[in-house]
Amino acid sequence: MNLTRTEAAARARIIANPRYRIELDLRGDGPRFTSRTTVTFDAREAGASSFIDLIAPAVTSLRLNGRPLDPAQVFAEDRVRLDGLEAANVLVVEAECAYSRTGEGLHRFTDPVDQQTYLYTQFEPADARRVFAVFEQPDLKGVFEFVVTAPPGWTVVSNQPIAEVSPAPDAVRPAPSPPPGPPAAPAAPDAAGPAPSPAPDPAPGQGDPASGGPGDGIVHRFEPTPKLSSYLTALIAGPYRRWQTEVASTGGRSVPMGLYARASMAEHVDAEAIFEITRQGFGFYEPAFDCPFPFAKYDQVFCPEYNFGAMENAGLVTIAESYVFRSRPVVAQLERRAITILHELAHMWFGDLVTMRWWNDLWLNESFAEFASHLAAARATEWKDAWTTFAHSEKTWAYKQDQLPTTHPILAPIENLDDVHNNFDGITYAKGASVLRQLVAWVGEDAFLAGLRAYFAKHAWSNTELNDLLVELEAASGRDLAAWSEAWLKTAGVNTVALDAKAEFLVQSGLAQQPPWRPQRLGIGGYSLVDGVPTRFWDTEVDLTGERTALPKLRPADLLLVNDGDLAYAKVRLDPRSLAAAQASVPQAADPLARAVIWGVLWDMTRDGEMGARSFVDRALAGVGRETSSTGRRQLLAEVATALESYVAPEFRAAAQAGAADRLWELADAAPPASDAQLQLVKAFARQAGTPAQLDILDELILGSRSLSGLTMDVDLTWELLEALVAGGRAGEARIDQQLAADPTLSGREQAARLRAALPTPEAKAAAWLRAVEDPAVPNATQRAVIAGWGRAKDASLLAPFVEPYFAALPRVWRERSPEIASAIAEGLYPARAGDLPGADVLGATDRFLERLGDGPAALRRLVVEGRAGLERALAAERADRAAGAPASLGG
Repeated sequence: MNLTRTEAAARARIIANPRYRIELDLRGDGPRFTSRTTVTFDAREAGASSFIDLIAPAVTSLRLNGRPLDPAQVFAEDRVRLDGLEAANVLVVEAECAYSRTGEGLHRFTDPVDQQTYLYTQFEPADARRVFAVFEQPDLKGVFEFVVTAPPGWTVVSNQPIAEVSPAPDAVRPAPSPPPGPPAAPAAPDAAGPAPSPAPDPAPGQGDPASGGPGDGIVHRFEPTPKLSSYLTALIAGPYRRWQTEVASTGGRSVPMGLYARASMAEHVDAEAIFEITRQGFGFYEPAFDCPFPFAKYDQVFCPEYNFGAMENAGLVTIAESYVFRSRPVVAQLERRAITILHELAHMWFGDLVTMRWWNDLWLNESFAEFASHLAAARATEWKDAWTTFAHSEKTWAYKQDQLPTTHPILAPIENLDDVHNNFDGITYAKGASVLRQLVAWVGEDAFLAGLRAYFAKHAWSNTELNDLLVELEAASGRDLAAWSEAWLKTAGVNTVALDAKAEFLVQSGLAQQPPWRPQRLGIGGYSLVDGVPTRFWDTEVDLTGERTALPKLRPADLLLVNDGDLAYAKVRLDPRSLAAAQASVPQAADPLARAVIWGVLWDMTRDGEMGARSFVDRALAGVGRETSSTGRRQLLAEVATALESYVAPEFRAAAQAGAADRLWELADAAPPASDAQLQLVKAFARQAGTPAQLDILDELILGSRSLSGLTMDVDLTWELLEALVAGGRAGEARIDQQLAADPTLSGREQAARLRAALPTPEAKAAAWLRAVEDPAVPNATQRAVIAGWGRAKDASLLAPFVEPYFAALPRVWRERSPEIASAIAEGLYPARAGDLPGADVLGATDRFLERLGDGPAALRRLVVEGRAGLERALAAERADRAAGAPASLGG
């Protein structure tokens, strides 16, 4: 059932002070588990009616204030109707709930390596109701006590520390329990605290398998939580391996820290590195926020088949297992993991301690954590160039999202839960974080942090709205933020900022609304070319307060870099002289953030059809070998791939890809042995390789008859290179089977599924299509792998037969599959690659589908509209590339 904001507000006027005791029995290997929820709550209106949320195949018993309710009469559309409420109420709900294989609710995974079962929860925005009965909305914060019966030997972890472990009784179902009492304050750990552990516990689990007593399981009762929104509760259960340490908190408290992963991945977990970045986050956030860590412990768990990067469950953060590196990662991946860890840690204060009242402030929750994580990384960790990473990745994502026809204001109207799913996007995360960075520049960092401290002190354990934060920032800074908020949060789109011809004004343009400008602060740098190297010899910062902002007289420079320092959120266009200097010298610029801004300008111009795609590829290949930022290198190579595969005119594409691959191999061969650049360039070469000679190189690397000094052909790199051979028609099922036999893990199975979908035959594409679209038994992560492989096709005509089947299947897929699975199909299988084939009228087919869809699901419409917009942009870029004339030199 799609909860609306109006319904949530009405329920919040009636329901108050919920306290939950949640008893789950996780024994057995069937598709269901038993759930018993005892919730006490107050009703502000005696005799009123309301409802509680529950998604369950069966409700076996309902009792409200001692009287039985008939599930057939009161349970429908994922809600239990509650009539005749009293001032104080006790509701007991017993249900059979379903395990998930789509990453929502309580996900169950069986490891193919050792056949062990692992469970974890994912509840945001409203999937706690898949596990227990709950008033599922952020502003009905409650106290939660979990009691979990699990098989002997399992580790069971929740938001709070374990209060008691005991053998299960003979009965499979847990016995009735009294209503929960008031929450206990978080207990301080023993003075000594747990000792750091460089290796995982050899025997995981709070219960000794031998202590099961007469029953067949162990009961784990956890301490009650402080007041939390339901989506922040969490649980993991299974034979997880565990690492333990502690972190010093302000006030002399030691906070226990744990780290968890499944047994077959334990050898790959670099626990000390993860603990260290977490300690650094504690050391930055606690003094910056003037607020001690608010929970009793801090655990992080790596989860297989996870839909997102991570989730900020209070005291128990869940993280995608892809952040456990089986093989050598590129440095950019290590940095991304560090920022993700810091992002979720920031949420413990902003999001968990203080929580949004309703989902319209989701942007603020995520944007703050995104901003704070980069600030913490730059100030407190080895990742001092985190703002360069932000410019390359988050800003690029934000600009792309903000130029789609589906863009929306940061402060978007969220009328129901479907709107929440619709707005987990680049506006909510990346643009919001960019705007917060601009706000910090606007009010000053000291004032911003002072406002935050007052905000946390005033609103701890409660729910807030945006204005609650703005009030504190205004008080701390003395600035009126009403106009700022109106311009930045309630309008959509991205400005373009450029110097006028005489360098006397900065001009803002590009927004549809009036006025077409926003107040913001940006830098301008003056660079001279000294022996071809751009060197900054002056800089200034300017407040933009109108469509045209007068500048102080700028000294002449070879390159006037607008938005130097990347404070502003705006597309930038350079004057002709500066553009020529930037194109000629960007690889030599010493400042990585200046390089990021310039590369951003060139990529914007390519996407907008102002620069031919082959020209961009040529300049990027000439510069990527000099790039020192791992994320910058990774982003630049990704943009080269997009340009070659989508923006180069079709008649030039094969030659451009072959030339680019040759250049990438030359760069990889010349890169320092064992360097990050070498590894990234080999991966990029494999992506573009297609000629017989290029495929020979890949085959020889895999077989060991060719080598690069310092390059290790580990398991994941082998899969990556083998995929190129498969997509190029050089390798088939036999080679895939051989590699899977050598790597029979979850990752190996997903890679094999991806490679089979990449086979360049009509039969393989048809089989992959059926598996991705029609098979409900395929887990979420495997489905994503199949979709990625299906789209890997040198010959786009292999995908042309699926244009009409795609549009025919979408309505049924949207009705029958989970939101994550349906969204992956709608987005990942959109037939953009067939859009430039003669006779394949993908744009027309899209328009006809959208007309038939009418007022159908808004989230589905959005994904299809965005697919269409991406195709339309690609076709325009192809026309620009065609108009540019003869192929470029491709980095020679």
